[in-house]
Amino acid sequence: MTQIRGVLLASVVLGLSVAIAPAAAQKKYDPGVTDTEIKIGNIMPYSGPLSAYALIGRVEAAFFKRLNDEGGINGRKINFISYDDAFSPAKTVEQARKLVESDEVLLIFQSLGTPTNNAIQKYLNDRKVPQLFVATGATKFGDPKNFPWTMGWQPTYQTEGRIYAKYILENLPQGKIGILYQNDDSGRDYLKGLKDGLGPEATKRMIVGEIPYDPTDPTVDRQVVTLKTLGADIFFDEASPKFAAQAIRKAAEIEWKPTLFLASVSNSVGSVLKPAGLENSKGVLSTNYLKDPTDPAWKDDPAIKEWAAFMDKYFPEGDKTSTFSVYGYLTAQTMVQVLKQCGDELTRENVMRQAANLRNFELPLLLPGIRINTSPTDFFPVEQMQMSRFNGEHGELFGPAIGGEIGTQ
Repeated sequence: MTQIRGVLLASVVLGLSVAIAPAAAQKKYDPGVTDTEIKIGNIMPYSGPLSAYALIGRVEAAFFKRLNDEGGINGRKINFISYDDAFSPAKTVEQARKLVESDEVLLIFQSLGTPTNNAIQKYLNDRKVPQLFVATGATKFGDPKNFPWTMGWQPTYQTEGRIYAKYILENLPQGKIGILYQNDDSGRDYLKGLKDGLGPEATKRMIVGEIPYDPTDPTVDRQVVTLKTLGADIFFDEASPKFAAQAIRKAAEIEWKPTLFLASVSNSVGSVLKPAGLENSKGVLSTNYLKDPTDPAWKDDPAIKEWAAFMDKYFPEGDKTSTFSVYGYLTAQTMVQVLKQCGDELTRENVMRQAANLRNFELPLLLPGIRINTSPTDFFPVEQMQMSRFNGEHGELFGPAIGGEIGTQ
């Protein structure tokens, strides 16, 4: 009898262990995930007025291809589904619905543009689909209280505007500022940051013109001429690549030689300054937070060498003189880190939990001293920038890395 009881007890214990073990190792998946695949959605302006940014999406696609060749993430390959919206908000809505409802992606990653992301923010938050690391610096995409499923990546436009204001007050206190800005929330964010940094008295005294443009405009020539006639000797060129290049070129044509500040979203030698004319661009001031591949200071940098080797193998036709190529690489690296932190709990909720748990995350292509930090109340991963000046060949960094609190006092 004792022997029988022992056998029965052993059977019960074994049964319990078998029942418990699968539960402990159970995988949790949401739509877009299997044991072998993770579907990630993306929306880019592969056509239209902002098509210069298409380079970012192509680099991200190449990055995920390399990742898959190396085995993926925990054995799962990334299925990167990227659609064109031509920078049309109506088209963005259509593509987002397709990605979520037809393709059934786990999340949407790096959709580009302020008005385009604005058009899908409520839809994605209502559906509880991560709208992760959006490619825009508008502050509205870092609001975890009202939009817990949306997170930015790059420094905000208001941060950048305050940095320029600090420089102007210290170095050009008697200047007259003329502003060209995109007629949407991104442009208005830049303006707010600049004005907040200047303060009410300096804003009233120094800004002589604020002229918007629409992405559907053929050129910004008229706006540039008007700013010159208003007597501006400081030109804040807050424009996307096509229009930023036009503005620099037009200023040279009319022999207007202001101190020119270029928004970081267009601070690219290959995509903007070359089309504008390198000689025309000499002296342009901007900010950066990532390593510029045209800067000889980084020619022996291991991270730049690794990135260049990646470009040569996986995207040989890609522009290695454009910071957009570095940007796409960095954002894809950040996405991979989040998915690694998720482990086998690849749910939408856990994706956002891990995205909001990046602590002193270092990426070698960011400028020295700049790290990625997020928390449940901080949805702005990169919050520091460094000033740069274009010398006719490449940007030269100067000063320390500074954050968005600069100039607000």
